[in-house]
Amino acid sequence: MYVADSRAGAPGAPVSADGAVRPSAGRRRAAVAPTVLALGTVSLITDVSSEMVTAVLPLYLVAGLGLSPLGFGLLDGVYNGFSALVRLAGGHLADRGGGRHKWVAGIGYGLSALCKPLLLLAHTLTPIGLVLAADRTGKGLRTAPRDALISLSSTPENRGRAFGVHRAMDTAGALLGPLVAFLILRATVDGYDAVFTVSFCVAVLGVLVLVLFVPNGEPTPPTAPPAPQPAATAATAPTAPTAPAERPTLRAALGLLRRRDLRRITLCALLLGLATVSDSFVYLLLQRRLGVPDRWFALLPLGTAAAFLLLAVPLGRLADRVGGRRVFLAGHGALLLAYAVLLSSWHGTALPYAVLLLHGGFYAATDGVLMAAASDSVPPALRSSGLALVQTGQALARFACSLGFGAAWTLWGDRTALLASTVALAVCAGCCALALRPAREAVS
Repeated sequence: MYVADSRAGAPGAPVSADGAVRPSAGRRRAAVAPTVLALGTVSLITDVSSEMVTAVLPLYLVAGLGLSPLGFGLLDGVYNGFSALVRLAGGHLADRGGGRHKWVAGIGYGLSALCKPLLLLAHTLTPIGLVLAADRTGKGLRTAPRDALISLSSTPENRGRAFGVHRAMDTAGALLGPLVAFLILRATVDGYDAVFTVSFCVAVLGVLVLVLFVPNGEPTPPTAPPAPQPAATAATAPTAPTAPAERPTLRAALGLLRRRDLRRITLCALLLGLATVSDSFVYLLLQRRLGVPDRWFALLPLGTAAAFLLLAVPLGRLADRVGGRRVFLAGHGALLLAYAVLLSSWHGTALPYAVLLLHGGFYAATDGVLMAAASDSVPPALRSSGLALVQTGQALARFACSLGFGAAWTLWGDRTALLASTVALAVCAGCCALALRPAREAVS
């Protein structure tokens, strides 16, 4: 996959006799790195496994085990937020010593795979919570090293596209996972047990692909052939001094928050996460609005995944052109519209399509775009740790939102809880728009 582009005025571009800068024929953006494609394949396979479980988990817990919305909110918060406790550790371990990113990510993928069959043995709140916590520990360990590998394998000019390609491949798995779960539920008697078993087998395949096909060592971004320079210029050009790399210590990792750009991005991710209702609650709200039968519930995530798949690469390219922060904020605008549609009195047949399209558009505009935007504020030696800081803030905020939304649903009902979240998201988005407005340079 290539991006056709020529950079007039870039360092080393050929100069004509009249002094005008000519775009070089050889200066094309390089292909998406093989590391990105390999990690995309791993994520595709792993997401088939994880989304099989995610698609049936809300119904399994609420309808199958009879949990209240508050109890489900607690488990959903664990599922989505517990990884925050280990993301910093995963990022720091990956940064300590070159080439550890792959193996720290591999441990995380392996731990999550081992948790799938344990769901067969857990039937009450406490053991299910422990299994989900262990599964999210694996996700916390792998996410920052994986995103650091993607970031280090790409250039600032194509980083949004690289993350978009990865997220598109990841979402292809998210699209297939619910479909596989749906087919298993219809074809078997003990449907949930069969879903958990098949999920484990698929997760093991993802770990094997990571071990066999993701390269070892520090990745290098793809580069285009260097443009020719005049002999006199090449002979007299001074050599720029190389800045010393920051040492990947825990203190240095936490000290990254002294960087203004990274601090603002992290605070905005945290603030917006406090008002982002989890996917599972969105699907439960849709089911209640539409009266979707239980056997069709597992198909609802397909709408979100399909929209995410279609929009991830285009919005990643847009972030490279206009700045990741603008696209990130626009994604939360799409989420606000999805909440508004759910709160409206509209009952047309297009309702689920509109909500799921906006929901998927939100993820396409925020997930990979946020990591691409944060990457420019973090030195390569601390890339995993820096991205883990942003992810940790966001994950903790979404953990709190799941608990709060579940409690509000139990006390006041689903509509009032969603209305409160909509107002909170609008206020948080306005604050973040003001906080990010002073940044004049586009962040890709």
